[in-house]
Amino acid sequence: MTDFSILDLSPIVEGSDAAQSFRNSLSLAQHGEKLGYRRYWLAEHHGMPGIASAATAVLLAHVGAGTSTIRIGAGGVMLPNHSPLVIAEQFGTLESLYPGRVDLGLGRAPGSDQRTARALRRNLESDADQFPQDVIELMDFMSKNPQQAVRAVPGAGLEVPVWILGSSTFGAQLAAHLGLPYAFASHFAPQQMMQAIQIYRETFKPSAQLAKPYVMLGFNVFAADTDAEAEFRATSWQQAFVNLRSGRPGRLPPPVEGYRQKVGPAENALLDSVLSCSAVGSPDTVRAGVEAFIERTGANELMITSQVFDHASRLRSYELLARIRDSLRA
Repeated sequence: MTDFSILDLSPIVEGSDAAQSFRNSLSLAQHGEKLGYRRYWLAEHHGMPGIASAATAVLLAHVGAGTSTIRIGAGGVMLPNHSPLVIAEQFGTLESLYPGRVDLGLGRAPGSDQRTARALRRNLESDADQFPQDVIELMDFMSKNPQQAVRAVPGAGLEVPVWILGSSTFGAQLAAHLGLPYAFASHFAPQQMMQAIQIYRETFKPSAQLAKPYVMLGFNVFAADTDAEAEFRATSWQQAFVNLRSGRPGRLPPPVEGYRQKVGPAENALLDSVLSCSAVGSPDTVRAGVEAFIERTGANELMITSQVFDHASRLRSYELLARIRDSLRA
């Protein structure tokens, strides 16, 4: 049985602000909790006008206070931006506030451009081996018997579950070597998905946290009552994605009719690539897309993102997907 979870970027839509995004994020998490989604994760990004989840741990504290059962976590924290001790303290704090509900997904990208990364006081000269070392150091800070002289308070002994995130085969190898669950960012970078899954499953080594491989895959869903409405709602995300890849990041724009017909071959090729891990349409259309994706990948869990301009329509998309999930389990 495949679990379904929610990935939120806390989008800032045109004509709105971060404060409203935070209210919407809490609303989405509460909605997901009622609908039986397993997790609600936020992603760390910096310097992006349309994404409000930069202070990921702070926003998770807000969401945790307004929910009671759904797991909350980072999908993920971009570890090169931080010292392992700081993240151990932050997520030790969250685990102390909301025991048994917190996940920590770790990525090795900066989640920003180089200028923003420098402003974050990140060491841009770090070598390729630093991320694995930082993951091990962070896990030690949260272990029951830390080997380091410095203690994470809170953090030590809390053993917050750690995930490795990735969009290439590097993360798959690391997750397999450390015996950790693996989340692949197929919702925006699907090119190496199948290769990464194969490497992870074939080379996985059991650990104290995980006995066998566990694969979570990012997946875009834009569900509505009709195919036409869903395709219309999806154009907000399509515009934002093209703008970002074209060096023009901005707030999430309102949907437009016929967007794909208004852009050129390069933009359409870009969207065709990323939409390979998406389902857009009515419940019947989305069900077929979700079933095919699970059949192709054998995913243990889908991390669903739905970047919809109108908040009520976004909630509706997750509601329709929950019904589809329940029908698949029946």
